[in-house]
Amino acid sequence: MVVLLVVVTFAIFIGIDMVMNRKRVPVIPMVTESQAEPVTGEEMILGGFRVPANLRYHAGHTWLQRERKSVQRVGVDEFAAVVAGPVEKIEMPKAGQWVRQGQKVFSFFRGGEKIELVSPVEGEVLEINAEIAANPSMLREDPYGKGWLMTVFSPDEEGPSRNLLPANLLRSWMNDASQAFYRLQPQLAGATAADGGRASKDATANLAPEDWKRIASELLMS
Repeated sequence: MVVLLVVVTFAIFIGIDMVMNRKRVPVIPMVTESQAEPVTGEEMILGGFRVPANLRYHAGHTWLQRERKSVQRVGVDEFAAVVAGPVEKIEMPKAGQWVRQGQKVFSFFRGGEKIELVSPVEGEVLEINAEIAANPSMLREDPYGKGWLMTVFSPDEEGPSRNLLPANLLRSWMNDASQAFYRLQPQLAGATAADGGRASKDATANLAPEDWKRIASELLMS
């Protein structure tokens, strides 16, 4: 009888110890897809110009990025920003305006001359970047960030992908554009980058306004 009581008591203590240890086991939370950190797109340097791989590009050197359902953020690529150079004023469509893909909607002014670039997407303009309108130098400094131009509501979810450059053509497209750019030296001040370096942000700064318009229109197909 005494032996049985000892065995039962021992079993009870073992059970209590197992319960206590189980409480001390840390719980590792599950991370759902929506809670996971977003994947940052790879950034390429093609012909001396930054080309983030997570954006979609129009052949007219504008880009778009899906911001949320049916809403696209739009800007110009670094190539266009460098070619545009130190612009004095940027004109953009107004909120509520409907723009078509391939329509000239952005105007850049220097010395009384103007060049125009196209929208990469069709839809209704939701917002324009008031900061870049007040400070056009942001275009050269951060074309993929603070230098964005507008957001567009595009109800056709498939629409934004139409008539944009396939990812497998980005390299040849930008290399062709950069070769045309560097062929203009020495007209372009410190253009550099033929050896894989970076293009100078001030490459077109010293061009006379009429030369700038001619060269920029040619390079940007505007």
